[in-house]
Amino acid sequence: MNAIILFDSHSSGGATDRIIDTIGQELAKRDIYVEKGKVLPNADYSFLDEFDLILLGSPIYNLRLSENLAGAIIQSNLLAKLDGKQIALFVICGGPELSADLLYLPQLQIPLLNKNIIAKKAFGMSCKNDPESAVSFAEEIYEKAAK
Repeated sequence: MNAIILFDSHSSGGATDRIIDTIGQELAKRDIYVEKGKVLPNADYSFLDEFDLILLGSPIYNLRLSENLAGAIIQSNLLAKLDGKQIALFVICGGPELSADLLYLPQLQIPLLNKNIIAKKAFGMSCKNDPESAVSFAEEIYEKAAK
C-alpha cells in the first residue's frame, strides 16, 4: 500500500511536523510506503493516482484551516483526485479537543462528505505534544485501511 501525507504548516519543527513524522514512521513500520508533501492551492494533484491512502492535515490558524489546504480543496483538482481513495483527516490546534472536534475538524470534513474517510483526529492542547496520540491514530488508520 502507498500513502501520502498532504499537509500545510507555516513553520517547521513544531507540533505539526512531529505528528506527521510520527504517523509516517508508524505506518512505515507496517510496510506501508509513505511520502509527505505540502499542499499548494493551485497545484495539480494528478500524482495522487499513485497512492491508495491519502492523509490530509492542517494546523488551525485564526480559527480556520490553513489557507493552502483550504485553497487546494476549493481551487484545485484535489477533491476529484480523492475519489476512490481511503482518506484520513487530522487537524492540530492549541485549544481543547472538544472545540477542535466541533469547530475545526468539520472545516476539513464537510467538503469531503462524499469521500471514503476512514479515520479522523483532532490533536488539541492535551494530546498534540503526546507522541502516543499520533501513534494510536496511525494504528487506527492502518487497521481501517487494511480491511
